[in-house]
Amino acid sequence: MNVIHTARGLRTVAALAAAVFVTAGTSACGETGTTPSAPTTARSFASAAADGTPTAVPATPAASSATLAGTRYYLAFGDRAAEIHAVRGDTDRVTTSVPYGTGDCVRNTITISPYGERLAWVEATAGAETGTLVTALVDGTGRATIGKRTPYSGRTACVGDEPLVWNTNDRLLVQQEGHAALLDLSTRRPVVGDAGNETLKWWTPDGRNWAAVSEGRPYATDGRRATFYRYTPPKADAARHDGWRVRSVSPDGRFVAVGWINTDTSRNDGSFAVVDTTTSKVVELPGDGAVRSILFTTDGTVLVRRAAGITVLDQRFRPVGTVTEPAGLGRAALLAYVP
Repeated sequence: MNVIHTARGLRTVAALAAAVFVTAGTSACGETGTTPSAPTTARSFASAAADGTPTAVPATPAASSATLAGTRYYLAFGDRAAEIHAVRGDTDRVTTSVPYGTGDCVRNTITISPYGERLAWVEATAGAETGTLVTALVDGTGRATIGKRTPYSGRTACVGDEPLVWNTNDRLLVQQEGHAALLDLSTRRPVVGDAGNETLKWWTPDGRNWAAVSEGRPYATDGRRATFYRYTPPKADAARHDGWRVRSVSPDGRFVAVGWINTDTSRNDGSFAVVDTTTSKVVELPGDGAVRSILFTTDGTVLVRRAAGITVLDQRFRPVGTVTEPAGLGRAALLAYVP
């Protein structure tokens, strides 16, 4: 198994050599490189409950915008352009808009970096399945295209589920002509090293830990060892989708939020369950109503989004409070939260 061990952090980079080992006596090969300094301290696997399953408390404190004092970044879709909303407290501000142009590539790919500083999307002509990768700061300034530079072909896929996946604030995993490329958007160059053969990969915001699928087997890693796990999605809905994938990973790499993969080419930012990769058990989430999405944030907070608003949980999945979302963002995607 080819596992990436190279990631650049948000502001500082520290050298760290690490070997990755797979549970049950199976070895995994990793690449030694630089690992970012974490903006916050992630708890270790050992800090979880003794039975391996967090205890959910059914009662949830009253709603308050102060429960989430930081900034939430939403992606909303207008008639002609995608809008980036920065919501802090009771203030909803549109930071920029990105015109769709022709075709569906912009709509299907536009995404926000985990620390809310950078955007990326793919531009293409109508009917195209690949196009040009574009990046800009979250306010729309600093726009640049990422050109061809081996091993990056200069043509990025814009169809399928999650064609662009962030690895820290500046690094982006893109799909191209049957294989992946890891790009540094700040330098506009490919990252040195092998992008790996895993599929459905997703990193924590700091890039230290990730989840992926290797040879059909899902696994998660805390940066020291990889743990294979099992998950069986609800059978009643499974027939309508092309399987499931990870869409958020807890800071320590132990828990993953999973969502459906679409049966068509349109984007899907939703998730509906949390899996403990050390036990393969589904975590009970407090709150009422169907879950629309689950986001593990940079400080370990867990945001569970429902029609009535956001249930805020701590690292042990205990309720902290609920937050009502601004009017007009009910159908927008919540892609990042920065404390």
